[in-house]
Formats: sequence, structure tokens, C-alpha cells
Amino acid sequence: MFQDLKERVCRANLDLKIHGLVILSWGNVSEIDRKSGVIAIKPSGISYDDFRPDDVVLVDLDGKVIDGQLNPSSDTPTHLELYKNFPEIGGVCHTHSPYATMWAQAKMEIPCLGTTHGDHFFGRVPVTRELREEEILNNYERNTGKVIVERLTNLKTLENPAVLVACHGPFTWGETAKAAVIHALILEEVAKIALGTWALNPGSEDISKTLLNKHFLRKHGKNATYGQKK
Repeated sequence: MFQDLKERVCRANLDLKIHGLVILSWGNVSEIDRKSGVIAIKPSGISYDDFRPDDVVLVDLDGKVIDGQLNPSSDTPTHLELYKNFPEIGGVCHTHSPYATMWAQAKMEIPCLGTTHGDHFFGRVPVTRELREEEILNNYERNTGKVIVERLTNLKTLENPAVLVACHGPFTWGETAKAAVIHALILEEVAKIALGTWALNPGSEDISKTLLNKHFLRKHGKNATYGQKK
């Protein structure tokens, strides 16, 4: 059942370890089949060393397990909130990668200080508000998704494919699980570069809107010029 979907999600999760974005079982990736409403996601707490496509758990948009012997990731309700609210999203990734998590724990947006950042994120990487006590004690994972949705109000998700959950860590997304992982990898690099830039020059400011537009729009959108024609 949905074997191709399971294999893609397994590979995306294993790529987190290959790229050094996770240790132990710290992370998860999912992908949705929009036609069926089926989501494939990493099982909770499973070692990457032992992870196989048949371990991938399938759930519906209500979180009900429809295939799999293992429990789905504890972050599944967060993923579901993103899929329910943003139909353009096809894959979601969560890690605790060090540099992005530093910014999340500091409750600070990642400033867009240069063109490396601007090539991939159309402005600052946003940070959510902290969850309130009642949101932590009741439906914590679902409420994590809700504060992400709240923060993304008036933002285009595919132009801003990452968010930092305050005191927690990063979530990224894309049209596929693979794209979500790529955005997680890029996010970690720009988080590292921004921290280093501010260490060298604490007064560094975001790049101009003109330069941001030039770099982001030449790689994204209908008039993009970067890369080869398909």
C-alpha cells in the first residue's frame, strides 16, 4: 500500500542523517498524497540505523493510522495542521539542527543578511510566539502546528518554506518530502552564516529589498532565469 510514498519518505528521513541534521532519533519527515489524503511519516523514536520503508506509518488527515505496525511520530499532529491549512505543501520536515535551534531557543528571527539567504528564503525566517501554558498542557503537538499557522498569516509558504518554533526548533516544508529536507539543510546553513556574521559585525542589517528581489526571483517564480530550462 503506497509503497512509492513510503520509499520516498524513508529516503527523505535517512537524508537528514546523511546531511548531519539529526542525531539519535531527533527529527521526522512526512509527505502527503493529496488525492487520497494519506500521509506517510517516520515512526516515533525509531533509530535511523534500523529504519526501512516498511517501517513508515500511513495516517489520514485526522491522524488515524491506516497502515503500519509502529506508532507514528509524536509530531504527527503538527504536520497535520500544516497539511490542513496549506494545500500547496506536500512535505514537512522537523529537526533540532543546532544553528537553527539556537535561533529558535533565542526566540529570534533569522535576519536576511546576504544573498545566500535571499536565494532561498524571501526575507527573514520567522519565529512563532511561545505556546501558552494551556496550549502546552492540552494538545501540545497540535497547538504547535496552530502557532506555526498563526505566524504564517499573510506569508506565502513556498516563498517562506521555514519557521522557527520559539524555544523548540525548526520546521520546513516544500512540495515534496525531499524538498522539505533540502530546505532544512539550507536553513541550517543560513542560520550558521547569520550567527557568524553577527559575531563579526553585530550591526549588520538585512540586505536591501532590491537585492533580495533580484536573488530570490531569479531562482523562483514564472520568470526565473537560474538553472537549465526543462
